Amino acid sequence: MGRNQAAGGVGTQERKQKAARETFRYLFLLAGGGALALAAMGSYAVLLLVPASGAAVLISSLGPQEVHRWTFFFQMSWQTLCHLGLHYSEYYLQEPPSMRFCITLSSLMLLTQRVTSLSLDICEGKVEAAAGGIGSSSSLSEHMQRALPYFSYFLFFPALLGGPLCSFKRFQARVQDSSSLRCRHPIWALTWRSLQILGLECLKVALRWVVLRGARLTDCQRLECIYVMWSTAALFKLTYYSHWILDDSLLHAAGFGAELGQKPDEEGYVSDADIWTLETTHRISLFTRKWNQSTARWLRRLVFQQRRTWRRLQTFAFSAWWHGLHPGQVFGFFCWALMVEADYLIHTFARLFIRSRAAWLLYRAVTWVHAQLITGYIMLAVETRSLSSLWLLCNSYNSVFPMVYCILLLLLAKRKHKSN
Repeated sequence: MGRNQAAGGVGTQERKQKAARETFRYLFLLAGGGALALAAMGSYAVLLLVPASGAAVLISSLGPQEVHRWTFFFQMSWQTLCHLGLHYSEYYLQEPPSMRFCITLSSLMLLTQRVTSLSLDICEGKVEAAAGGIGSSSSLSEHMQRALPYFSYFLFFPALLGGPLCSFKRFQARVQDSSSLRCRHPIWALTWRSLQILGLECLKVALRWVVLRGARLTDCQRLECIYVMWSTAALFKLTYYSHWILDDSLLHAAGFGAELGQKPDEEGYVSDADIWTLETTHRISLFTRKWNQSTARWLRRLVFQQRRTWRRLQTFAFSAWWHGLHPGQVFGFFCWALMVEADYLIHTFARLFIRSRAAWLLYRAVTWVHAQLITGYIMLAVETRSLSSLWLLCNSYNSVFPMVYCILLLLLAKRKHKSN
C-alpha cells in the first residue's frame, strides 16, 4: 500500500510539472505575441488586445451552444468599428491611414479567423470547452488558468501578423508536445523556400520596373488597358505569393506547420500558396478554392456550410464585410461570386458538348486566358481604394471579359431552367 501511495505521489508530481511546463509555453507564446504587437502596432495594439481578451473571456465562460453566436457578434462588431475608423480617415478626412493602424487591422482580421474557428470547434464538439462559467464558484486564478490557452492561441507570435489559419486543436497539441516545437525540417526544405521567396522577389522587382515605366489605367488607350491590368494584377499576385511562403515558413520554423509527409488536410492545416494550380488552372472556381486556401476553407465552413439558400453569394458578401467593405471590395467580391457561378455552368455544359481532344485543348487554352484576365480584373477591383479608380477600371476594355461570363451565365441558367 505504501508503494502505491508513493507511485501515486510521483504521478501527481509529474502531472503538476507537465502542467507547469505547458503553462510556461502558453505564457511564452503570449508574451512574444504581446511584444510583437507593441513593436509593430505601437499604441494601436490596444485595438487587438481588447477583442482578444474579450473573446477569451467569452469562450471560457459561455456554453457550447451559445459561444459561437456571441463571439462572432462581438468580434465582427469590433472589427467593423475599426474598419469604419479607416473609412473615416480615407474618405472623409482624405488622409492616408497610419501604417501601424493598417497592420493592426490586418492582424485583427486574422484574430477573427482564429476566434470564430475555435468557437465553431467548440460548438461542433471538436474541442472540449473549459469547465466552469461566469456563475461558477471558481476563483479568479482558476478562471485565468482556463482562459490562458485561448488567450495564448489568439495572440501567439508566429501567426500574429500572417500565415495560414492554425486550428486550436493543432496549436494545443503542439504546445503539449514539447518536441513538436522544434524545427524538424531539413536544411534543403528551408533552402528551397528561401529560393522561392528570392525568385518571387526578383520577378516582382523586374515587373514593378516594367509597370512603372508603362502606361496606367488613367492614360492607357483601348487594348493597351488590358496589358496594364494584367501586369498590375501579376504584381499583386507575386506580392501575395511571396508573403504567403514567408508566413508559412515562419509557422513551420516555430513548430506549428505540417510535418514532412503529412497530408495537407490533416488537423485542418493547409498552406496558402499553391502557385502552380493558381497559375495553370482554367477554372475560376478552382482558382477561388486555392487562392489563400486556409481563408477559403474558413469562409466555406463559417458561411457557406451554414446557409441553405444563396450560399455562394452570402459567402462572398461576408468576405467583403470581413475585408472592410471598401467600394472596390464590394464590387470585386460581387463580381467574383457571379464569375464562379458562371464558371460552374460553362464547364458543365462544355463537358457535355465537347467531344474531340483538339477542341478540348483549344477550349482549355481559351478559358485559361479568360480566367487569368477575369481574376486580374477582380484583383484590381478589390485592391482599388477610390471610386475614381474603380470607375476607370469598369469603363475600360477590361470589363468585356467579365461581361462575357455574365452573358453566358444568363443564357446557360435560362437553358438549365428550361431543361429542368
